[in-house]
Amino acid sequence: MPPADGSDLSGREVVVAVCGGIAAYKVCHVVSSLVQRGAGVTVAMTESATRFVTPTTFGALSGRSVLTSLWSGAESHDPQHIALTRSADLFLIAPATANMIGKIANGICDDLVSTMIPAATSPVLLAPAMNDAMWTHPAVQANARTVTEFGYRLIGPAEGWLACRSIGPGRMVEPDEIVGAVNDILLDNPPADRGDSNE
Repeated sequence: MPPADGSDLSGREVVVAVCGGIAAYKVCHVVSSLVQRGAGVTVAMTESATRFVTPTTFGALSGRSVLTSLWSGAESHDPQHIALTRSADLFLIAPATANMIGKIANGICDDLVSTMIPAATSPVLLAPAMNDAMWTHPAVQANARTVTEFGYRLIGPAEGWLACRSIGPGRMVEPDEIVGAVNDILLDNPPADRGDSNE
């Protein structure tokens, strides 16, 4: 059954990169919603993300294998993380932790997700999520500005109840808001050139 707003993302490809934060459980709803709209969704996870939600969960929701290591599919002649970034129509990072935002801002590529991002040719959307003190720290704010200067987009964070039992900015925006942003970006941009589908 198509979504209530009538949007159809059939044929569009989204890479969802999940980082290690308590908000990772909310990304399950994001993945499920995008699949229901017809999008093909491939999930990549940092090692710490797997401590919050299992790859099995995301595999069941996406209907695809979940990537957790640079060495996944090492038998392939084309490294999977590069092939994915070339074929993706959008690259979503959720939750985008302070650690990952810092890596992106400073060009650090030391795991699967941080290595995929610089190779992305599609729009990149980050949904930050962290403690309010971390979000307002000058270094994190500087890194957030830097990634936007790269042309990446940030959605949130929102203000509200945080896992550290305080109230303030740093809460990841709600899944439906992320899905709406992904939907809008996909519909505003042409599909990626994936070449001959028979190759």
